[in-house]
Amino acid sequence: MAGITARRQVLLFISVLSLGAAVGQVSYSIPEEMAKGSFVGNIAQDLGLDIQRLKSGRARVFTRDNTAYIELNSERGILLLKERIDREALCGQMTPCALHFQILLENPMEFYSVTVEITDINDNPPTFITNEAHFNISESVLSGTAFVLDRATDLDVGENSLKAYALKPSDIFSLKINNQGQGSKNVEMVLNAPLDREKNEHLRLVLTAVDGGEPRMTGTMQIHINVLDANDNAPVFTQPVYKAFIKENAPVGTVVGTVTATDADDGSNGRITYSISAMLDHAYGIFEINKRSGEVTLIGKVDYEKTRTFQINIRASDDGGLSGSCKLIADVIDTNDNRPDIHIMSKSNVISEDAKPNTVVTMINVEDADSSENGKVQCDINDSNSFILKSVSEKFYSLMTDSDLDRERASEYNITVTCSDEGVPPLSSSVTLNLQISDVNDNAPVFDRSSYEAYIVENNTPGLSIFTVKATDADWNQNARVSYILEDSSVNGVPVSSYVSVSADSGVIHAVRSFDYEQIKHFHFRVKAQDGGSPPLCSNVTVKIMIQDQNDNPPQVLYPVQTGGSLVAEMVPRSADVGYLVTKVVAVDVDSGQNAWLSYKLQKATDRALFEVGLQNGEIRTIRQVTDKDAVKQRLTVIVEDNGQPSRSATVIVNVAVADSFPEVLSEFTELTLDKEYNDNLTFYLVLALAVVSFLFITCLVVIISVKIYRWRQSRILYHSNLPVIPYYPPRYSDTLGTGTLPHVYNYEVCRTTDSRKSDCKFGRAGSQNVLIMDPSSTGTMQRIQSEKSILDEPDSPLEVRISQPFKININELMLVILFSAPRIAT
Repeated sequence: MAGITARRQVLLFISVLSLGAAVGQVSYSIPEEMAKGSFVGNIAQDLGLDIQRLKSGRARVFTRDNTAYIELNSERGILLLKERIDREALCGQMTPCALHFQILLENPMEFYSVTVEITDINDNPPTFITNEAHFNISESVLSGTAFVLDRATDLDVGENSLKAYALKPSDIFSLKINNQGQGSKNVEMVLNAPLDREKNEHLRLVLTAVDGGEPRMTGTMQIHINVLDANDNAPVFTQPVYKAFIKENAPVGTVVGTVTATDADDGSNGRITYSISAMLDHAYGIFEINKRSGEVTLIGKVDYEKTRTFQINIRASDDGGLSGSCKLIADVIDTNDNRPDIHIMSKSNVISEDAKPNTVVTMINVEDADSSENGKVQCDINDSNSFILKSVSEKFYSLMTDSDLDRERASEYNITVTCSDEGVPPLSSSVTLNLQISDVNDNAPVFDRSSYEAYIVENNTPGLSIFTVKATDADWNQNARVSYILEDSSVNGVPVSSYVSVSADSGVIHAVRSFDYEQIKHFHFRVKAQDGGSPPLCSNVTVKIMIQDQNDNPPQVLYPVQTGGSLVAEMVPRSADVGYLVTKVVAVDVDSGQNAWLSYKLQKATDRALFEVGLQNGEIRTIRQVTDKDAVKQRLTVIVEDNGQPSRSATVIVNVAVADSFPEVLSEFTELTLDKEYNDNLTFYLVLALAVVSFLFITCLVVIISVKIYRWRQSRILYHSNLPVIPYYPPRYSDTLGTGTLPHVYNYEVCRTTDSRKSDCKFGRAGSQNVLIMDPSSTGTMQRIQSEKSILDEPDSPLEVRISQPFKININELMLVILFSAPRIAT
């Protein structure tokens, strides 16, 4: 590339350290003043690195002061110039001038040291301190007398630095260059011929300084000479070189040293004036000299880390125009005034909690600008349990893990790195690295209980919130996001999902259906908690749901049975004693607990003074002696209540017959039942009877008409026939046209009661000793005594008829019975 010197030195050496961070060094050489973006070197090729490694390692240039002149193109693996470099501004007179930086890679962390030497180009001409110099020279000055001239300075170095001087015109004066060591040259103007004030009172010369660059550059200074009367002795310093020492950061006004010159002349020709004749750029404004005493004092700040030696050229001039020169060299003494400078090289402050021990967290660069013992640094960290700090090289440390990390125990670390030098007194500095521990899904969700038990009252509304399960995950962010899942199972052969559902986000358990305590009292299922990690971790817990009973069922009366039409009566003989057990009301409640506790109360009674009901057992007993004045028909209304809140109840009517014989009871209850039946169903029976009669009438009318037509047609056929008509009569057939009655050969057998006038029937039926069954459609009665009481077998059947013996009945009485029984049968 244009602008790069033909000679490019590349020095590469790579050493692999035991800590996993590689350290290598490569050197390049480029000229100053190259354009921005100029090619510096192929770092990937020279270091043997792959381009992909540069990309994956996020390769970057690291410098301590963050003023990198070089940038890295990781796509091509080359170094480019980031901005134009002025070698003189960067290094001054220091040689060689070089940039030192590191190429830093991560994952794993490696760094490579790079040195770029900045070579000088001839971009600065020689310059003089002043554009003009004035000399007063006595005409008595002898030939060969030398006059010290101000030196020119050239900021360039090497071949481009100042090389020669030229003086014109050269007929009277010539130049003499004296080497003073350490590369310093003294320029003198030597008188070649005696001066003649009368011929030339003023002389004008031009001093030209030429450098060695290509093309060459020059600088000039005008020399004005006033020829004076004779002054034949020049000032002479006591020694050509003075040595002085000054501590850095010395206060302003500190005396650096004193120079002394003497002049053998008398008067004004022997009066000496001191001045600083030449000084490099970095020394300007730092020193001054007392022009009478020759005392050099400090007027600025000196810093050992910037300049370690100052060279001051001092001139002594008398009033006759003669002068002498000397050199003052001031060495700066280092003091421990710089604290160690700590720089964290890695920009990443996150490390995974599953990092293994001895994993490099970051690289630390430490430098102390002081020298010797003041610049020796030792570093340490405050957290010695989880991390260690190991020295990689003189100025580099590796911060490494010393044990396994656990984000759940400590999610971040504030690691303080403290570095101290060995100065007296020592100086130290520290920097705190905030290190975040990134989460790994290594913790499964944990429920706050080993099992759950929840309660819900039956008859709940579907969708009701029952309970909330809660699980926590010690991980962070997505790894700690818990989702709740209902595990598949069945309850009584039905999927549990038809009973409950679980909110995936909140863990709230909702009832899917309304529960009935009488059908299911409890059930259990499992809920799984799963985090959002990859792969996810999970745990489960058992939830038991207890259904609580609600008083939603009224008591059910089992005995006495309330029939639809028949009346059930308990008989109490008039001779019954006090406490006689009439009957017992039996009831149950399908609820549980106190909702099923039943109590019995007598609500209504024909005679409250005669009967009482047991509160707990429902037994109906007499509470006094039965008398003849007590009515035969006793009607008791018993209410059965449970103990729920609110309570539910059921009522039962108990009919009691107070009598010693059945005929007395039957006569009373028959009238009652008939009246009640007719009053309750009068309208229905009338309508039904009207419909039946209408249907029968129409049917009979149609049958009669059909028979008449048929007979008429048969008679017409026989009438017109020529055959003799011989009518045929089957056996036992009699024509009713003559008599209108049936012959006596037809017999009819029916079963009827013993008393045909009342058409009463006796019925046989199993029943208790004191139970009467009465049907309002007939007046028949029957009593069957057994040893045990039992409930009626078919309570819905109002009438059970058993024919005890055959009996005869005429057809008219039979039709009457059927007619009166039709409404009841229809019911």
